[in-house]
Amino acid sequence: MIICRTPYRVSFFGGGTDYPAWYRQHGGAVLAAGIDKYCYLTCRYLPPFFEHRIRVVYRQIENCLTVDEIDHPVVREALKFLEIDRGIEIHHDGDLPARSGMGSSSAFTVGLLHALHALRGEMPTKMQLAREAIHLEQVVLNETVGSQDQTVAAFGGLRHVRFQTDGEIEVSPIVLPAGRVAELKSHLMLVYTGIARTAADVAASYVPGIESRRRQLRLMGQMVDEAIHILTGGVNLIAFGELLHEAWLAKRSLSPVVSNGEVDELYSAALDAGAVGGKLTGAGGGGFLLLFSPPDRRARVLDSLSGCFEVPFEFETGGSQIIFYEPGTDYEAADRARGTERRVFRELARSSEAA
Repeated sequence: MIICRTPYRVSFFGGGTDYPAWYRQHGGAVLAAGIDKYCYLTCRYLPPFFEHRIRVVYRQIENCLTVDEIDHPVVREALKFLEIDRGIEIHHDGDLPARSGMGSSSAFTVGLLHALHALRGEMPTKMQLAREAIHLEQVVLNETVGSQDQTVAAFGGLRHVRFQTDGEIEVSPIVLPAGRVAELKSHLMLVYTGIARTAADVAASYVPGIESRRRQLRLMGQMVDEAIHILTGGVNLIAFGELLHEAWLAKRSLSPVVSNGEVDELYSAALDAGAVGGKLTGAGGGGFLLLFSPPDRRARVLDSLSGCFEVPFEFETGGSQIIFYEPGTDYEAADRARGTERRVFRELARSSEAA
């Protein structure tokens, strides 16, 4: 049995510049952090006592005989990518709902690859996991997704991630005193709107014409360095919240579906109640609102968001991790080995009789 735990993330600045259609031409950068809400993937080789060879359990249950029969696209293509064609069982559990802007889809992809590598006795690097997940989602599945979610899921921590025009990815930690981290955390609120959406659908509304959004994306990319200067330079943190507000206004201008009337009403209510700034945490359209509010106004802000609830969180630093490792028996390999032994014994017996 292998159990892999992979963090979800909150994205502060630079989202949109992490799409290859943009950074392959202009470069990109994001400031994001892994949080202590996780995607759990459990896998094991399946004993040969069942009618099916493959069992996948997520919001539905699939019992299959071959990899090609699997409906879940990431599971199917990950098994093909790693050339795993054996009896296997995979279970998924998550701390937060899917399609909520927390990078849950990419956390699933990273976690699944990590667990499957571990099942094969392999220890991939964090960069390898990020790159394989990006390849699987962007190239194999042809999804309209960026590259920050896979990277932050693999590495965790508060990170400055830079995307180079040659495709290289540079990941740097943001090192802050414990007091500064606590101060930042005391100003952040993660609020669930209850509005589900698919990030790729929202991104598809502006990524194909991303060059026409050049002004907004350049501005959003420049905000990453400004935000890091605020965090590391001892600047009053209220400036961080004000910058979040500017970034949200720029992001909303990318496409009409990045926000909607319901989200706009919630955000306006939060500002009226004392929040300084905020944003939707993913591509847009719904999910979680990340709000920046002075601690003494948090209760008032939350009261203004009727029908929403806050999800307490902490930053995490480990990224994707194998938290239980006991590979168990590879029944098909054992059966092949027994078959080899039987053939050797038969050949020895025939040689002995001939002698």
